[in-house]
Amino acid sequence: MTFMILKMIGCLALLMFGMKTMSEGLQKLTGGHLRAVLGTMTKHRIGGLLTGTFVTASVQSSTATTVLTVSFVNAGLLTLSQAIPVIMGANIGTTATAWIMSVFGFQFNMSSVVWPFFALGIILSYTKKNSTKSIGEFVFGFAFMFLGLTTLRENAVAMDLAHNQTVINFFATTGGWGIFSTLLFLLLGSILTMCVQSSAAIMAITLLLCSSGVLPIYQGIALVMGENIGTTVTSNLAALSASTQARRAALAHMLFNVFGVVWILIVFRPFVNMVCSIVGFDPTFVPHTEEEIAQAGVRVTYALSAFHTAFNLCNVLILIWFIKPMEKIICKIIHEKEDGEDFKVKFISAGLMSTAELSLFEARKEINLFAARTQKMFRMVPELLEMKDENDFVKLFARIEKYEGISDNMEIEIAKYLNQVSEGRLSPESKTNIQSMLREISEIESIGDACYNMARAINRKFRSSDDFTEEQYNRIKHIMQLCDHALTNMIDVISDAVTADANRTLNMENEINDYRKLLKEKNIADIESQKYSYQMGVHYMDVVNDCEKLGDYVVNVVEAHTNKKFST
Repeated sequence: MTFMILKMIGCLALLMFGMKTMSEGLQKLTGGHLRAVLGTMTKHRIGGLLTGTFVTASVQSSTATTVLTVSFVNAGLLTLSQAIPVIMGANIGTTATAWIMSVFGFQFNMSSVVWPFFALGIILSYTKKNSTKSIGEFVFGFAFMFLGLTTLRENAVAMDLAHNQTVINFFATTGGWGIFSTLLFLLLGSILTMCVQSSAAIMAITLLLCSSGVLPIYQGIALVMGENIGTTVTSNLAALSASTQARRAALAHMLFNVFGVVWILIVFRPFVNMVCSIVGFDPTFVPHTEEEIAQAGVRVTYALSAFHTAFNLCNVLILIWFIKPMEKIICKIIHEKEDGEDFKVKFISAGLMSTAELSLFEARKEINLFAARTQKMFRMVPELLEMKDENDFVKLFARIEKYEGISDNMEIEIAKYLNQVSEGRLSPESKTNIQSMLREISEIESIGDACYNMARAINRKFRSSDDFTEEQYNRIKHIMQLCDHALTNMIDVISDAVTADANRTLNMENEINDYRKLLKEKNIADIESQKYSYQMGVHYMDVVNDCEKLGDYVVNVVEAHTNKKFST
């Protein structure tokens, strides 16, 4: 018996591995297209709902859909109210997995069919084209999934669960407690899903137990309801260390499923009976012949799958009209954190995503945010230049100094994350992207260093007894404006904005260089004509030279992103 249980665990692991591999292959194959679909089809609640359903059914992973959606929310491309319908759609799309298991895994014997798919998968995996390799990975996952399902069913038949008195007595005893039985199996489904980290795996076990005749339909459906709650608890725990928007999206997912479970419990028996009648399954019918037992085993899997779909569809039909109130409730529960001085990592704080490709997408968003916040740091420098009050000056200088330290930490955190991603399964293009990203963050950190050096030069001037002339102030402001324009263009380029023009970067850098050369010549002439002291000239040129260095770093970032060398 112990060996049979271990064998069943192994079959379950094979099923989970197959689904994961299948999902990863599809995400690699369609990752860019999925992002495009999510970005363009979610402006209306119905479009968002259909998009979430389609994408999740395609990649067989509601997690992947949710991750992409949260990324768009964090990036400001979607509001939370636009993201909620996508999450609702993901719940409908994930029910496709149960139907695949019911139709193919429990009705047909796939043991002899899967082996050609293994052969096809290995052939495709050895091709040079990356898209074909991803298809091969999907085929492998497909084969492993159905091999796991088939062996799981065969093992259950070998265990003869339908005649195992211990199992029968357990379900018979726990099934006679009325509403408490339903609550017990609901809790059990939640806990098992949290432990296994896969609602599909628990759904497979539920289908197996019900088709074997040992688990009554009502307890099986209670397990399915528990799976819906368990999968949201997992995502909420994962989002604890993530951004505010990520936690809000995870909470929206939980509220959606918990609300559905609550109203289903109120109309539990009538609703289940209605679903069973639709698929032609009678919960009270007791099969006697082998043919009746076989038919009942197939029908009960249809009933479970139909309930899973009906549960999510009805829930969507109710809540789709209350998105704005849901958003308000969620925002009241989870308050927005102030950005404050600690611009810590935001997108990668929850760790690696389900696939390396998704992790790269998160890293890209983090780098874009790093660049934007570095520009925010730079814009403090002109403010520091203008300040005359010592207390205000000290506070702002300390703020810039703190930003510089945090900038160093962000570089380390992003680099560490990218190194972890590089250990995953990546295409050659993605590996090249990682090298580019590592160079980008290094150069962005250097921009932060240049900003801090400007602030130090201004601080040295502030501590001296002399001051810049009005003409010096105007010239510094002008070159800083040029730098700010260059930073804005850099951010557009690395964000792949529609209006971005990488070639403008070189023109801007040349303009900064030419202006710095002009100021250098004027500085010598102004010192000679005694417009200001030599020491003021040193402080002045320190700021100007750091502005010129900043321009060089901007060019380096753009070159790293575009893999294009600009000739100077």
